[in-house]
Amino acid sequence: MYVVSAPFWYAALQRVRKVLTHRTVPALALFSAFTFILMMFNIPLPGGTTGHAVGGTLVAIVLGPWAAVLSVSVVLAIQALLFGDGGLTTFGANCFNMAVVLPMVGYFIYKVISGNSDISSTRRLAGAIIGSYFGIIAAALVAGLELGLQPLLFHTLDGTPLYAPYGLNVAISAMAIGHLAVAGPVESIVTGLVFFYLQKSHSTLLCGEASRKREGKLWLVWAGALVVLAFATPLGLLAAGTAWGEWAADELQNLLGYIPRGLKSMSNLWHAPLPDYIVPGMGDIAGYIVSALLGIVLLCFLVWMLGRWITRRNKVKKKQSSTGVSGI
Repeated sequence: MYVVSAPFWYAALQRVRKVLTHRTVPALALFSAFTFILMMFNIPLPGGTTGHAVGGTLVAIVLGPWAAVLSVSVVLAIQALLFGDGGLTTFGANCFNMAVVLPMVGYFIYKVISGNSDISSTRRLAGAIIGSYFGIIAAALVAGLELGLQPLLFHTLDGTPLYAPYGLNVAISAMAIGHLAVAGPVESIVTGLVFFYLQKSHSTLLCGEASRKREGKLWLVWAGALVVLAFATPLGLLAAGTAWGEWAADELQNLLGYIPRGLKSMSNLWHAPLPDYIVPGMGDIAGYIVSALLGIVLLCFLVWMLGRWITRRNKVKKKQSSTGVSGI
């Protein structure tokens, strides 16, 4: 799935490079941090598993779908590398599902519903709510398809699955039911609330025309809200169980009576410094909060640096074009 996701990453870099400015870099950084925090709030799903909202459609509406591809991809990279959440072997698939399918589908539905309506219209709000709901449903169904195909494509000579153990009928049903009933509504509620706030207080941001003065106030409010949410993230620990398809080796041992050979061989490829958001020497709650704050700071810094690098390249290319000097 790295190969499938790579063209979208390349296209996103090219598209974002054309529109990103020094005034939109803070928005990209803070919305990336918001997505990270949102994913830390695990919610119980039917069948004893958990899920989470993503916020990808919201990022796509505010900053554009290609910016959402980069934003959510960076978030997933930090989760996998630093916290062992999702893992490196599934990073390509996770990015395709949550950073490509989700924002693209959600943004498309938003645009179809909102049309050319005024930015403050209820059509825009309805488009954001409905788009975010079906965006995460689409991502869940694609994930179910990916998981369900693995026993058919990758198995031993006697038919024992090497990776995901459940077929299409189980995998798609498990992913669809939980997201249709719980994760989808949560995603749409969060998106709707934030979009409604932006409509009422910072509608120009949705048009890409926010003034510097109002932008500064918004980023302070947004940063403060992120810190508050970071201290509330331990609520995500209340949801028992693991996200469907993200089982640890010992969980599969209990479920199946064995660990699929392929998963077992890859389980030690990477050891995250802070696995499962656990900080050495701290309890679960304190560790979760510290991990949330660390994730916010690290994401804002990395996305800020990425944005600044892109905008500097834009300035260099514009300067070269104006002087008639071609770059190598």
